[in-house]
Amino acid sequence: MKIGIVSDSHGSMGAVEAMLAHPAAKGVAVWLHAGDFAPDADALARLAGVPVYCVAGNGDWPSPRVKDEELVALAGHRILLAHGHTYGVQYGRERFAKAARQAGADIAVYGHTHCAENCMMDGVLVLNPGSVARPRDAMEGSFMTMELTEGNAPGVQLIRFEPR
Repeated sequence: MKIGIVSDSHGSMGAVEAMLAHPAAKGVAVWLHAGDFAPDADALARLAGVPVYCVAGNGDWPSPRVKDEELVALAGHRILLAHGHTYGVQYGRERFAKAARQAGADIAVYGHTHCAENCMMDGVLVLNPGSVARPRDAMEGSFMTMELTEGNAPGVQLIRFEPR
């Protein structure tokens, strides 16, 4: 199963559309949106025509329909999805990785820092796709794709592209 991972779109539908036009976005069955801004996830679902799991970021208005974090089960894996600001990810990801492990997740996805990351922490794959619209670690926007199959390690790819 091909999963798309995006974060920190900040209302830039041009960046979301450019991401969806990228060849790496073809065949994505489910998108994970790690917040800032949650309404962009609704537009992503309409444009991509596939399910989108979304969490609220520090730039989102409180809403009873958008949670601060989600535990998503896909293809035999459990993914903790959060924006990361409530875990202080800008100071380190240890608390977030620990929360994922305690929730029984083998993958933890966050945003907030606008910097891409792919690392293992205490047996949890910790991923940040960077920002699709306002990157801080490169000149291009970024997102990730992840191939998930039950019983196998995830295959993750970081994609950088020119946002509109």
